[in-house]
Amino acid sequence: MTKIQSEDTIVALATPAGVGAISVIRVSGSEAIETIDKIFKGKKSLAKAGTHTVHYGKIETGEGNFIDDVLVSVFRKPNSYTGEDAVEISTHGNPFITQKIIGQLISNNIRIAEPGEFTKRAFLNNRIDLAQAEAVADVINARTEASLRGSRNQLDGLLSEKVNQLREMLLNASSYIELELDFAEEELEFIDKNELQEKIDSITTEIDKLLSTYSFGRVIRDGVNVALVGKPNVGKSSLLNYMLKESRAIVSEIPGTTRDVIREEVSIDGILFKLFDTAGMRVSEDAIEKEGVLRSREAIKNADLVLIIGDVEQSFSDGLEREIKTLINSENIIKVLNKIDLDKNVPIDADVKLSAKTGEGIDELFRVMKGKAIGASIYSEKTAIVSNIRHFECLKKAKESLITARESVKNRMSGEFIAVDLRNAEQNLAEIIGVVTTDDILNNIFSKFCIGK
Repeated sequence: MTKIQSEDTIVALATPAGVGAISVIRVSGSEAIETIDKIFKGKKSLAKAGTHTVHYGKIETGEGNFIDDVLVSVFRKPNSYTGEDAVEISTHGNPFITQKIIGQLISNNIRIAEPGEFTKRAFLNNRIDLAQAEAVADVINARTEASLRGSRNQLDGLLSEKVNQLREMLLNASSYIELELDFAEEELEFIDKNELQEKIDSITTEIDKLLSTYSFGRVIRDGVNVALVGKPNVGKSSLLNYMLKESRAIVSEIPGTTRDVIREEVSIDGILFKLFDTAGMRVSEDAIEKEGVLRSREAIKNADLVLIIGDVEQSFSDGLEREIKTLINSENIIKVLNKIDLDKNVPIDADVKLSAKTGEGIDELFRVMKGKAIGASIYSEKTAIVSNIRHFECLKKAKESLITARESVKNRMSGEFIAVDLRNAEQNLAEIIGVVTTDDILNNIFSKFCIGK
């Protein structure tokens, strides 16, 4: 894809809308410094300001009316976030003030930025690659320490570095095949086919390693959906409340109190768990409770983990467990026996035994949940991890092309077939970091960003 940059100068509020201590207005483009200089009154003209400098002054209207005291930060190309001349105006956090300043800039032929346009320009100006650009949004949206750390690693280029290494390995291997095609009439062999097969195997192995990180990466980035299911009155809502440390769900001795799915979140050792307290699973003639049970089944289908909850009085429902196993992999089920404060010695098998009333056994439940969610993870902070479905699909396609290329080498097929598959694999990898991409992909990625980023 040819990177074509817009000549427009753009503006947007970079801080959240609303009242606050300060607001920051971001401007980027060839006319950024010159235009703001028209309405900024400080000790020196911004035209003479060096890059990465901050200046105190006042913003005025074209008629000379005072708007606000501001700090203006100047960033000259190419050493700015976008790679263009850029300015950030820090004002008092009054929406009326920010709108007045933005209005002044718009009247000077600066347009409002589209969602993600500043980061898009950073990508188009080769300040960051596409994988790093996507990580910017992940850093902003990270809700746990683990997800922030994973996003930060991607923004720092760990994944991009690994992808580039694989691309270089592919380009090196395919260059020999391309040379052989150039000298096809002489029937020269520039690389032994067994050696080429080993190179393809080595690259495929490295891609497999990246693909294997996806389930862990997705958990770190998006969290884990956990459905709490069981018969009425086994303590699902009590357990939810204890895990949240607040009275979120109504608890009653009357069966069928929970009619709808209640969704809440809790962070356990940096992992986000999205908890879905479901209606008690039973046959009912009540129309509302029936609907609640249907929604419970949907929650189970969409869950990464299911906590089947029983208690020392009602035990577990074999029929319910069989039904759940038709909806989700049995490896993702945790059997939880509640109310052990009533009888600790009841002979009922369970993965975890606890009391949602006293909290006994809750830490063990958290340990088991985390273990199920991330498995036997051995990834360190310096490991390249795949957490984005787009990257995962690109890697899968690259692997498929390499498998085909390997078969072609093994069967001693013409170099044209091998070269095409190696090129396809390289392009799939290049698509991850944006060396090869389409406008549709770019628009889809950056449309999900907030305006001002």
